[in-house]
Amino acid sequence: MDMAGVSINAGDTAWVLVCCSLVLLMTPALAFFYGGMVRRKNVLSTLTMSVIFMALIGVQWVLYGYTLAFGSDIKGLIGGLDYLGFAGVGALPNPTYAPTIPHQLFAAFQMMFAVITPALITGAFVERVKFKSFLLFSLLWATLVYDPLCHWVWGQGGWLREMGVLDFAGGTVVHIAAGFSALAFALVIGPRKGYGAFPIEPNNIPLTVLGTGLLWVGWFGFNAGSALGANGVAVNALVTTNTSAAAAGLVWMLLSWLDGRPSTLGIATGMVVGLAAVTPAAGFVTPLTAMLIGAVAAPLSYYTIRFRERRNLDESLDVWACHGMASTWGMLAAGLFATVAVNAGGADGLFFGNAAQLGIQALGVVVTIVFSFGMTYVLAKGLHLSIGLRVTPIEEEVGLDISSHGERSYS
Repeated sequence: MDMAGVSINAGDTAWVLVCCSLVLLMTPALAFFYGGMVRRKNVLSTLTMSVIFMALIGVQWVLYGYTLAFGSDIKGLIGGLDYLGFAGVGALPNPTYAPTIPHQLFAAFQMMFAVITPALITGAFVERVKFKSFLLFSLLWATLVYDPLCHWVWGQGGWLREMGVLDFAGGTVVHIAAGFSALAFALVIGPRKGYGAFPIEPNNIPLTVLGTGLLWVGWFGFNAGSALGANGVAVNALVTTNTSAAAAGLVWMLLSWLDGRPSTLGIATGMVVGLAAVTPAAGFVTPLTAMLIGAVAAPLSYYTIRFRERRNLDESLDVWACHGMASTWGMLAAGLFATVAVNAGGADGLFFGNAAQLGIQALGVVVTIVFSFGMTYVLAKGLHLSIGLRVTPIEEEVGLDISSHGERSYS
């Protein structure tokens, strides 16, 4: 590794350390966000399915996940094993990825993305999945879907990166992958008992609102931290992130108002949709463009949920609609509105004279959808046919808090 011209910058290092902590906070925030939306008898189960990734991926990433994602390139498809067990991942910078911060900090920051991404999928199968099947699926998914996809888009030599796909903070790697994986899993596991026959009400919307607030704060680390330095691109990403979430929250409120009353749960959902939508574009577009991205994402996700309900598909907490569809739009929006005036390291989009970028973005989207949906369907189907995905009807009736964990959330 040539260390010429590479030196640690204290400001960049301090900023990314803070962002690392903010992104980790998003996983318990997601647990609250999801936990408020399920029934009282499944709150602990839902919380556990998010926070367990802090442990599961916290070990997997250090042992082999990081090297598969960011190790030396093998044919554009996967990283080599040079960083197995974090070997050689130390205090010196890796000039390929982040020349002004310790390599170990870059690896730790990326770990927090690897932690939350499979946790997002859990919204598809809450209240009915076997815990051991869930754990095995999650480890396989992180290894066979997340790590290769991460290498394709962000790893040096990854084939989508080499093609010029713009994904600032995880439109493909995180949100489209999680959203379409959630759809595949929901199709395999089937609906909850009684779904469509009687209403399944959220147990604690205040918990979901708390989760939303913590997610929004954490998302500043997620998106602005992806600049990997304390610089103008980071500031722009923070402002675009805030603006998209704000616009989407307002538009969702208006849509639910037109359909009856302005729903608190709807406003919170709209905010998260705006955050997911702007993620791939945050460091490449202006704040006004971010406002448009959020404003368009809200109806896209809102009516995707309506479509799902009409199809009687129990993708329970709408990961596909809110993350998959919103970030698909965000990826395409980057191909339309990206400008090197915001980020010299990016590219211009269609409206700034580079029509090819939109095609590249569309290819990145299609590849991510096909790969993540296909792999997840195969993994889920395999587990369904072997050890089984679902708890028994009686365990589902009792609730997973008691039947899977032997505890109650509320006495």
